[in-house]
Amino acid sequence: MSDFLAENNLCGQTLVKIVSRGNAIIANLLSLKDNIPQIFRLETRADVLRYGDVIVDLKYFSEADAFEHKIDQNLTLRDLDDELRESYIEVLSDFYSVFESIYRFAVELNKFVEDIQDGHYIQMTLETILWDVEGRQLLVESLYLYGVMLLLVDKYIEGPIRERMITSFYRYSGLQHSETNIDDVCKLLRSTKKIGTYPQDYFRRVDPNPTLVQLLIGRLRSDDIYNQLTSYALPEHRTTALASQAATLVIILSFAPHILQNENATMREICDKFFYDNYVVHVYMGYSINLVEFWDGFKSAKAALEICKSSKTNGTKIKQLVEEVKKVLKEGVLVEENILEKATKVVALLRECNVTLRWTMLHTAPLSTETATKRSRQFRDQILQEVKFDAEIILSLLLQVAELELKVKELYTKLLNEKESKWLELKKEAKERIEELAEVFSGNKPLSRIEKNDNLCHWLKTKATQIESLDFQKLNFSGRKIIELIRALNDMLEYHNLESQIQVRDWIGETTGCLHRMLRTGSINEDTLVTLQIIGDLGYAWGVLIDTFTPQMQGLIHKDPFAVSKLRAVFLKLSSAMDIPLMRLNQAKSQELVTVSSYYSGELVAYVQKVLQIIPESVFSLLHEIIELQTHSVKELPTRLDKDKVKDYAQLEARHQISRLTHDMSVLTEGILMMKSTLVGIIRIDPQVLLERGIRKELLRQLILTMSGSFGSVKVSLEWKLQQIAQRVDGIRRSFEYIGDYVNSHGLKIFQDELSRLLNFSAEQESNVWKKVKILPFHSSYQSKEVPIQLPSLEDPLAATFLGKLVNEVLSLTESKSTIYLADTSSWYDAKYHTPLLTPDSFKLLEGAIDIVGLVGVDRLFSFHCAKELEV
Repeated sequence: MSDFLAENNLCGQTLVKIVSRGNAIIANLLSLKDNIPQIFRLETRADVLRYGDVIVDLKYFSEADAFEHKIDQNLTLRDLDDELRESYIEVLSDFYSVFESIYRFAVELNKFVEDIQDGHYIQMTLETILWDVEGRQLLVESLYLYGVMLLLVDKYIEGPIRERMITSFYRYSGLQHSETNIDDVCKLLRSTKKIGTYPQDYFRRVDPNPTLVQLLIGRLRSDDIYNQLTSYALPEHRTTALASQAATLVIILSFAPHILQNENATMREICDKFFYDNYVVHVYMGYSINLVEFWDGFKSAKAALEICKSSKTNGTKIKQLVEEVKKVLKEGVLVEENILEKATKVVALLRECNVTLRWTMLHTAPLSTETATKRSRQFRDQILQEVKFDAEIILSLLLQVAELELKVKELYTKLLNEKESKWLELKKEAKERIEELAEVFSGNKPLSRIEKNDNLCHWLKTKATQIESLDFQKLNFSGRKIIELIRALNDMLEYHNLESQIQVRDWIGETTGCLHRMLRTGSINEDTLVTLQIIGDLGYAWGVLIDTFTPQMQGLIHKDPFAVSKLRAVFLKLSSAMDIPLMRLNQAKSQELVTVSSYYSGELVAYVQKVLQIIPESVFSLLHEIIELQTHSVKELPTRLDKDKVKDYAQLEARHQISRLTHDMSVLTEGILMMKSTLVGIIRIDPQVLLERGIRKELLRQLILTMSGSFGSVKVSLEWKLQQIAQRVDGIRRSFEYIGDYVNSHGLKIFQDELSRLLNFSAEQESNVWKKVKILPFHSSYQSKEVPIQLPSLEDPLAATFLGKLVNEVLSLTESKSTIYLADTSSWYDAKYHTPLLTPDSFKLLEGAIDIVGLVGVDRLFSFHCAKELEV
């Protein structure tokens, strides 16, 4: 770490804290983007009719008194407003905290620049900071992160939704204008129009210091900010080496739209350096920008980008790289003994593969339906044709590259750890060989056709002493001595005409071989590992991009369950996306480090689970066939069996089919268990835990499908529905009883846990209809991030879940206007036709369908209905 980040450097510490805070704000924003309450979207007509009068946008501030008076005069609106306040104030506070943090970040950055210009930091100016390696990186990242925040908040939380949430927070929090930055937050984050010269006007709302913008653009145009060019020696790899710098330049140029619009020469220079062979830029954690779309409204930028029309690679090259990597991965080609000799070629191959993968994956990625232009679609279609796009071939290259990188890293790490012991072992071996050869020339250890030579014996003993004197702690000096020893030994063969003596020549050859390996072992350092880390970055594929290859990954696993071990290398490679944000948080010793690490690690683990979910799905598919055979084909063996009936009960074909299906199921689960325990960020992935989570997730899906599907039909009787559910649930239960021994899990316990959790969650969500303070799905104690419960939306205004529909059906069957209740039979009958509608047998079926836990939930819902009737 440079002096700029020393603890006594106030300027450096202030700047790194600003940058770390920016990374933390973005992580908080990304973690909240999936928790937007549905009612603030106002997407359905029902939501607009119900909430449209109490959830409003920023127009509220111009007519606040009239709005509040309207609510106060209407009892229904007042009750609804109170309900929203109690239910959503916590969520709204979280979102507003992020919104306000973005504004404060901009203010804090401007204040920092002003302090530098005013001389607050002694001997520090913007120019001197830009001369420091760490200083210019941090200064560039500070403004870049501000732009990224604005783009991400506009991408994931649409303008009208932001306005409604800000307005609702202000109304429900009870805070005054003076207690918040509400006016400034509204100004910064009001709705935008993503047309024309977007985001020019958006980025002007809280302007950064113009001097800072100009200085950073100038430095980005001329320097290698992140010192990446040393890892990409070839000229054709320059744009990949400068990719991170190009992303920051694209964002910071948005703060200087006059350059994009009017400065042709500047934009041509930028495009010639950064974008001569690419136009899709990865910005931050999987968020990418298509410059054909992004710069479409800027005259100079659009004209300069015309040079990017030709593709850089082709399908033949990708196939060729696949074959080359496959050759290197063959057993015995790359081992500990030869890794040092082949390292340069292997690193060059990996560099070429990663450059090709990056370009191909970014430029063939699906376009956004919202922002895609006709021109960008044409460019993508042209590239798809030129590279002969095949997702399976690209995935094959990615898998093999990740596997080779992991193998090389493991070999190098092992060599680094054993460097000293290996060097000393080679030194000992070389010394012993020289001493043995000296013994041969002394005559004490005679060999055929080798005469005694006292001079050579003495000379060899001297060389043995020199080898003994080599010091591992002084590798540079020892290296020069080793070279001299190798030269001297080779000269000995020539001067004494010993080259014809095969035994002596082989002896010297083995000794010089040991000395050569000492040289290579001594030269091992972390530079190769650092280069591999740089060129192997897969952060650009985080999120949506890598998810486009999920079907191919799952198809590969379905064909060969043991391919999971190969995917492990891809998941480790993908974790490189977390390096930069976590590094800045660590440098600032931020308290947010653990929170941000947990979020990104959790996202990656969730993706791993999503890919591997194909295994539990396949297991369930096989289980259904097994249960079908056991239920309808295989006869249950009685306690006693006559020998003449053994053949009837043998059913060899059916039992063989069950055995085959069970074996297939075991192979699937064994595939996921073959994946080693892997540390991803700060979370360790245990394959057994992944398998159990996957089974729980698939079980939930099956149960939800069974419950919701059965109650979705209105044309059949309740008893028929309950029979179908009970039969299906019992089949699933028996499946889990059968599965336990073959997947090494507690099948029945998992079944009971998930069934109880689903029924309790459904009863809780259904209860929200009567509660003033609602429990949102992601706040429920029955909800789980690892195994989430996702109930389908029902097109029924009277029920939120399948339990609600069940209760409503029971209520309709016991409606006093159309039914009669007889206490003697404890049953309800149709008043007109006297047919039984609900009997004690119906409640037995109900218990079989939804278990005791479900009955408790139904009882709670009936209690709410009773309370409502009593209020009326």
